[in-house]
Parts: sequence; C-alpha cells; structure tokens
Amino acid sequence: MDDAIEKAARAAAQRLTGPTYPTLAEDVEEALAAEGVGRAPGQYVDPTALGGLIVGISTLAWTVYNDIRSRGAGEPDVDAIARRVRQQLQQEGAPAPELEPAERDRIIDVTVEETVNAQDE
Repeated sequence: MDDAIEKAARAAAQRLTGPTYPTLAEDVEEALAAEGVGRAPGQYVDPTALGGLIVGISTLAWTVYNDIRSRGAGEPDVDAIARRVRQQLQQEGAPAPELEPAERDRIIDVTVEETVNAQDE
C-alpha cells in the first residue's frame, strides 16, 4: 500500500476521532494492517467498519487524484475529487456503516483533504 494512503487514512482518523468515534484511530490501523495482507485496495475487512471505509476512501481518493494529474489538468481540486469519490462509492454500492448522509459526506471530505495533503508533502 502506498505510504501516502496510509498517512492520509491515519490523519483522517486523527481528525475524526472524538466522542462519536473514540476508537477510530485503532480501527484504521487494523484496516491498514489487513490491507497489507493481500486485500485489493478498497476491499474492506469488515463491511461495516468505519476504519475500513476510511482506508477505502483514501485509496480511491489517491487514485482519482493521480488520474486527474496524469491527464495534465493541473492540481486537482479537493471538491472535485470528493465528488468523484462519492459517485464512485455510490456506483460500486460500497458497503459502509450506517451513517447519516451529512456525516458520511464529512468523513469523505476530511479523508479526501488528508489524501491531497499527503500527496503535497
């Protein structure tokens, strides 16, 4: 797995960890460890695990980011990447924890932002 994806997933977990998701950092670490054991990018260990979802979003955002850059379109816009991630997750029918739409969007936005930040470093 790409170091930028791991870094982005960890950073997103740190930003999202709080009273609502107190063990999120640990959940992301478990998902990262499982990804390294031969699972395809975006394939979640536990279809309802938020940690796995964040790793999957980070992987997808990294792919979208690099796709846009490879087309010579310049530096990709974070909002455009987030829109494509949402569309892709919806098209794939990606398993996700039961989240309110606003919370799901916040998790996607934070994870995409951290993925772009990891690319810039």
